[in-house]
Order: sequence, then C-alpha cells, then structure tokens
Amino acid sequence: MIDELFSLIQDIISPLQWSLNWINILEIALIAVILLIFYQKFIRNTQSEKLVKGLFFLVFAWIFSEILILIDLRILGVFLKSLVTLIALSLIVIFQPELRRLLGYLGQPGFIRKALFSSKPNTGDNNEVDVIKEIIEAVKYMTKTKTGALIVFQKEMSTGIYSDVGTKIDAMISTELILTIFHPNTPLHDGAMVIENNRIHSAGVLLPLTEDPKLSWKYGTRHRAAIGMSEVSDAACLVVSEETGDVSVTMDGILKKYEDLMTLKTDLESILGIKPKDDGQEKHRNIFEILRGKNK
Repeated sequence: MIDELFSLIQDIISPLQWSLNWINILEIALIAVILLIFYQKFIRNTQSEKLVKGLFFLVFAWIFSEILILIDLRILGVFLKSLVTLIALSLIVIFQPELRRLLGYLGQPGFIRKALFSSKPNTGDNNEVDVIKEIIEAVKYMTKTKTGALIVFQKEMSTGIYSDVGTKIDAMISTELILTIFHPNTPLHDGAMVIENNRIHSAGVLLPLTEDPKLSWKYGTRHRAAIGMSEVSDAACLVVSEETGDVSVTMDGILKKYEDLMTLKTDLESILGIKPKDDGQEKHRNIFEILRGKNK
C-alpha cells in the first residue's frame, strides 16, 4: 500500500515536471502575490485570520483522510472525511454574518482602487498634537456631562468590514464634531465613531460584542462592544460611560480605566504613535505593555 501511495504522488507530480517552465513560474508567483496582498489587506490581525487557519487545517485533514483510504484504513478515512465535510458545511452557517459583511464590502464601488492603491495621508507633528488635544477636550466635557461615547482607533484594515457599514464622515477631528456626534439627540450617538489616519472615518458603527462570560455585569453595551472589537482586531477603543462618566480604553481584549486625563493623553500618544514634544521625557511604553502590565 505504501508503494501505491508513492506511485500516486509520482503520477501527480510527473506531469508538472514536464510542463514546468518560466511561464508557469510567473503564474505561480502572481498567484502568491495576489494571495499575499489579500491576506495583508483583509485577513491579517482580524477574526478572519483564525478562520483561514481553520480552513488550512480542514484541507490537511481531508488530504490525510484520502491517504488513510488509500492504505486500506477505509473506516477511519471515511469517518475523517465525513467529519471534515460536515464541519465545512457548518462554517457557512456559523460565519454567515461575517460572510455577509465581506460580500457587502466587496460590492462597494471603488473596491479595487481602495484595496490596491489606498495609502495613508502624511500628517505633520503639529496636526497630530492637535488631534490629541481635540479628543482630550471632548472627553473632558463628556465625562462632566456623563455623555456616553465609543471611539475606535483603527489600524490598517483591521476594522474595515465594520466601519464601512456605518455612516461615512471623512472629516477632520474636532472637539465640536465629536460632541455633536455623541449628543444624545443625534441619530449616530448610539454607535461607535471610527478614527483612521487622524480623521473621523465614520460614525454610527455597530461593533461585535464580547462573549467573555467572566466579564462583570456592571459593563454595558458600549464596554462590551469595545472589548469585543479589541478581541477581533488590533484596534484600540476609548469608552466614556453614560452612567458614571468614567473613561476606559480597551486593546487586545483588555480594559483599562483612567482616573486622570494626563495618563489618558500619554496612552493616546502611544496608540496613535505620536512622540511627546519634549525629547527629554522618559520614553513611554507601548500601549500593549501598559494594558497587559495592569493585569499582572
């Protein structure tokens, strides 16, 4: 049976060896580049990355089941093959919301242009410092008035599937605009506001809620959405509680509560990659280190 297995592999490989030329190599390289771009743009650091890894595991399991059948372990091979088929079919039901969002994103006008030629605009240091100032001023007012808010700091394409479903704003960040979006009498105040490339990308965005059973009952929908978004992407989320006015930031599934706005300002500089004006100041730790250190 082992000889038959090697013979089958040889029969599959031998035609490829005869037809392999520079055109075939170019085609393989082109396919690899396309897959790499698609992975970097839409899969890396998202919930879909786990799905892709699971699909690769199913493919290897299916190949292994074929090998088992070939070496006369038919019962075990057919069982494994049937299990793989059942799991593959169930994925369509399990990931139906994600597939619907992805198809909606693919159907947007200008999708190819945004996917292949999108680039981050260059912003000066003064503009970046103004961004922090505008956000801090808005947060200061919302904490006093107990205005609920949820702000997502998007990185790469990590939240693109979610943010593109909301209302597109594409405006410069200002305290007045942030307060207007989260005013209780506006239609967008219940959703999240997404900041990308130091601009307000969209508002009224619905985020996935965390499914952590250990999370305290005192956290409402905004906190659960912030934690859930940070679990499935590399985005950071800022939350202002409507009940208490407390300010928190979530990243990597971890929530950190702030007692003063100066510490928040420092962490926002780390999140947005902004260097402090004074080069003589102590180097700030990465936001991942800050949040993880809080939970040690």
